[in-house]
Amino acid sequence: MTKYKIIKTKELTDSEVEIECEIDAEAVATYRPKAIAKIQKDLSLPGFRPGHVPEAMLVKHVGELYIYNEMAELAINASFPEIITESKTSFITMPNIQITKLADKNPVLFKIIGPVMPEIKLADYKKIAKKENEAKSEPTESTEKELEETIEEIRKNFALRNHTHAEGEEHKADEKMDLPEVTLDWVKKLGAFETMEDFKIKIKEGIQKEKEFKAKDKKRMAIIEKILEDTKVTLPKVMIESELHKMQAQFEDDITRAGLKVEDYLKHLKKTPEDLKKEWAGDAEKRAKVQVIITKIALEEKIEADPEIVKKEVENLLKTYKDATEDRTRAYVEMMLTNEKVFEWLENIK
Repeated sequence: MTKYKIIKTKELTDSEVEIECEIDAEAVATYRPKAIAKIQKDLSLPGFRPGHVPEAMLVKHVGELYIYNEMAELAINASFPEIITESKTSFITMPNIQITKLADKNPVLFKIIGPVMPEIKLADYKKIAKKENEAKSEPTESTEKELEETIEEIRKNFALRNHTHAEGEEHKADEKMDLPEVTLDWVKKLGAFETMEDFKIKIKEGIQKEKEFKAKDKKRMAIIEKILEDTKVTLPKVMIESELHKMQAQFEDDITRAGLKVEDYLKHLKKTPEDLKKEWAGDAEKRAKVQVIITKIALEEKIEADPEIVKKEVENLLKTYKDATEDRTRAYVEMMLTNEKVFEWLENIK
């Protein structure tokens, strides 16, 4: 266990709390091997492969202070969960960590600053959920018409894919082309189907699952929208800014995945990043309010994510996203899994 000391905790304006902490130099020193290994992994010097730079040469290249900074970050990340538990501070989003004093072989001083639950007058969520759950839901059984439409779409996609491969260029889906005849031989090309009936049953099951998912999502939105409508809460600005940052990151990721440059796309829209933030402000505030409501319900009803599932999900994400930090990944996973459990709890109120 990392030795740390909480110096003081104080409330800031706008529903934020600051925890000032210290980790002694002896505790920080235990993280030197991990810090060296982490730096070695990314450091590339002439004549050495990444991960194989000798420690003496690494120290000479980056300096002791750089290494000590890595050691401090590792020590802080390791002690973070214990500090939060001891301080009894319930941050509603991942707080920021600021190192305020760092000198080789000296104690590390740092602050943990983040938003806590603001004053909130929560709506009667149990009554609202019960009423919405009693409301008649849309049918989710698949119809013959939907089956025919889905098979027709599969035929079009199959023909388009084959046509594109044959011509070696992109074509539009509405181009006139010969559609495959719906025979057992053709169906077997699509998957492990033994009979036409088996094929149609699987298609119907897929349609039904999609309709059930949409109906479930619609029900959840109806419940949370009504709770939101009847709840009074003033959000910290930092929460809205955090949501705006997430929306911007998602926007940029979507544009990049589409093979476009964000700068070029914004020029095409004749907008700046600030223009988009202004447009997104309302949605960002709504998303932040919804998260506060879900977090508050979880606290009221003592709903928590399963620690074992959290652990497995965190491990999987850290394998995929090498640059992600464990504490922030855990906070994200806990939030997402807790949100799901709250929605499931609301859906089961009768």
